[in-house]
Amino acid sequence: MLIGLLATVIGIAVLSKAADEFVDGAAGLASLLKISPIIVGAVVVGFGTSAPEMVVSGIAATQGDDDLGIGNIIGSNIANLSLILGAAALMIPLKIDSTVLRREAPLATGAALVFALLLQGGISRSEGLVLLLFMFVGLYLLISQTGPNTPLVEEVTEDIDEDATIASTAIRTVVGLLATVAGAWVLVWGATGVADELGFNDGFVGITLVAIGTSLPELVTAIAAAKAGHDELIVGNLMGSNLFNSLAVGAVVGLLGDGSITDPSLAASDLYVMAAVCVGVFLLMAARRTIGKLEGYVLLAVFVGFLILTYLGEADGESALMFLGTLR
Repeated sequence: MLIGLLATVIGIAVLSKAADEFVDGAAGLASLLKISPIIVGAVVVGFGTSAPEMVVSGIAATQGDDDLGIGNIIGSNIANLSLILGAAALMIPLKIDSTVLRREAPLATGAALVFALLLQGGISRSEGLVLLLFMFVGLYLLISQTGPNTPLVEEVTEDIDEDATIASTAIRTVVGLLATVAGAWVLVWGATGVADELGFNDGFVGITLVAIGTSLPELVTAIAAAKAGHDELIVGNLMGSNLFNSLAVGAVVGLLGDGSITDPSLAASDLYVMAAVCVGVFLLMAARRTIGKLEGYVLLAVFVGFLILTYLGEADGESALMFLGTLR
């Protein structure tokens, strides 16, 4: 088991660094090729924030482990809006921009609900195609509603190295992508090994250990943005990540996997928690327009509670169901 844990840690570390290099390289390459900053911000950075989840879930699906891939999506969506958003809110009050409420927030919430609906009983290739179609619709809506002076576009243009050449940037992008794939493969191999040694379902490992690992780039980015006072970027980036997780990564699992889910909790309690967190945070933002320390503590408590209930369900499904019954 020690080897599995070591491989998991190494995979997470490589994945976090490589994904950043891939995103920065891809954004720079797109800019050098004269692609609109609006498209770069909405598409390249959007996909980039979900690159770890996409590669990890894709590799897991090709290996016939849809549970790990699906668990990674569900756990990452929950972690984004509880762990990461809560941690950032403890550092700086997060003001909810009106454009986020009109654009990213409803799109991300709707995407999560569509994913939850299609996941019932597994996810087939046809359902993967439906998610892919919704992804294109979501991209169109995101791009059409994104102006040239939005924080996301400004962030992209500020981070681009104008002195870099197309060749060097292309090499950086390819190396970042290859390293992301390598890190993801090591992470999947180590995580499944840990699951086998401890007797846990792959879905449980995917929704906890792997999901937290693939969410680290978003956590690091959110903390850095909070320290710099860029609270306007945090919520939009997290919502964008959930949009791509639910639709793009969900489509990858559906198209590459066998469509079966062996862990019943993934399509039941875990999925319900994800939907409740996504809808709850959206309503919270619409009502409060600011997420402060109090809300941050509540969100972190939700994440810890979710981990506890997930562990109880894995360790003793019957007792977990009884515990859930007392909450109703």
